[in-house]
Amino acid sequence: MSAPEQHRSCRIYGIKNCDTMKKAFAWLDANGVACEFIDYKKAGVAAAHLADWAARAGWQTLLNRQGLTWKKLSEEQRADVDEARALALMAAQPTLIKRPLLDSGDALLVGFDAERYRAWANSQEEKA
Repeated sequence: MSAPEQHRSCRIYGIKNCDTMKKAFAWLDANGVACEFIDYKKAGVAAAHLADWAARAGWQTLLNRQGLTWKKLSEEQRADVDEARALALMAAQPTLIKRPLLDSGDALLVGFDAERYRAWANSQEEKA
């Protein structure tokens, strides 16, 4: 890809100052991929998308159990988490959603992995 190319409704959700988000932004920029950034902590849009994201990626994939927000939860809140509890926790505290979350409509990439991003970008080019 040469000049930044806007992929059909490509949106990347996360929190701007997150280190993993910065890696994803750098990769997108270096590869000329333009995506709309949505800070789900500020915009409050995560709750509206959680059911769809969970259906497409699985709630276990979405739930960030490595972050500080998860570690700050009480033992009771972390115990026996099922889909309904996980979605409620993520809606109440969007920082529990693994970042970044890139949604192009036909693909949902959770977390940053350069190879998965490359494969996704190549598949987008093939569709164009």
